Amino acid sequence: MNAPSRIALVTGATRGIGFETVRQLAAEGVHVLLAGRDPARAAVAAAELKADGLPVEPIALDVTDEASIAAAVEQVRAKYGRLDILVNNAGIAIDNGTLKPSQQTMATWRTTFDTNVFGLIAVTNAFLPLLHASPSARIVNVSSLLGSIREHLNPESFIYDFKIPAYNVSKTAVNAWTVQLAHELRGSTVKVNTIHPGYVRTDMNKHGDEQNGELEVADGAATSVRLALIDDAGPSGGYFYRDEALPW
Repeated sequence: MNAPSRIALVTGATRGIGFETVRQLAAEGVHVLLAGRDPARAAVAAAELKADGLPVEPIALDVTDEASIAAAVEQVRAKYGRLDILVNNAGIAIDNGTLKPSQQTMATWRTTFDTNVFGLIAVTNAFLPLLHASPSARIVNVSSLLGSIREHLNPESFIYDFKIPAYNVSKTAVNAWTVQLAHELRGSTVKVNTIHPGYVRTDMNKHGDEQNGELEVADGAATSVRLALIDDAGPSGGYFYRDEALPW
């Protein structure tokens, strides 16, 4: 059997935007590793896409567990020897919406940063050798417009009063990390960008029995997929929604 032309790994991919990102990348002919904390759920999600004829396989990966990350890296190294696309999609939002920014618990801050920031950095650093082994690798960090400091200072912005601080600040940190990493990777064949998926109807935006949001999940995955598939003339170190560069 011929080796896949491109291999991608998407974290937090058992549902929502991550699952749809896997679907869309696989539909473009990319062999996608669907990563999830729960191996059984990852297997079920991957099987659903494989049943549609898409090149998808499950992989166990908990972004907050160093041993799990190391095992996933070794699995990819042993089977493929490289990674062409890494989409850091895993994330959580656990702020208490009834509390002010200064009232959020330290447990909320630490748990949020463990997944959204430290987990993302740990996964990226662990896979960097395999990304460097690719002739043309891409890293996509899923952030949010809620990470934009300028928009939070803009009274005309629709996010001006949308203060869920641990989540928001974690995404600001993801943006800053992307800039730092892009500087390190300048001149290499690895490009890294951060994206806003849009205000998508997902479980993360669920309040009670209602799913809030303006976009379908398929639309929410589109920016990740676009940046994952950019050619060698594409950007690095940017912050995007679709083709639009966003304010930091």
